[in-house]
Amino acid sequence: MEAKLTGDEFDALELLRRGAKSIRANACVGRNAKRLSGLKLVKVDRANMATLTDKGTEVLFLRRCVNALRGLSDDPASTVEPDVAAFLLRKSHIAERPEGGFDVTARGRESLADIDR
Repeated sequence: MEAKLTGDEFDALELLRRGAKSIRANACVGRNAKRLSGLKLVKVDRANMATLTDKGTEVLFLRRCVNALRGLSDDPASTVEPDVAAFLLRKSHIAERPEGGFDVTARGRESLADIDR
């Protein structure tokens, strides 16, 4: 994604994913609705009802994947959501440990290094 999003903008996307409907219902969504709509991450209709677009859903999922990789690199015992774990396993970024949990693979560490640059 070429545009950098702030933490507040990510929070607004997450609130919409969890069920906030109107841009007036939450100040965080209201502050960021115009920019997120311009980036095509959110669709706002005439009644000020906001919905996530497919692109917005994808951005949130990728953020959850990156956060899971960072969490696992810091603490291998941290929990990972099932859909994120399935994706990262399929992409060979993590591997299951015999005693339970996941380890970050070399490919996952390379991806994290690329993201941090």
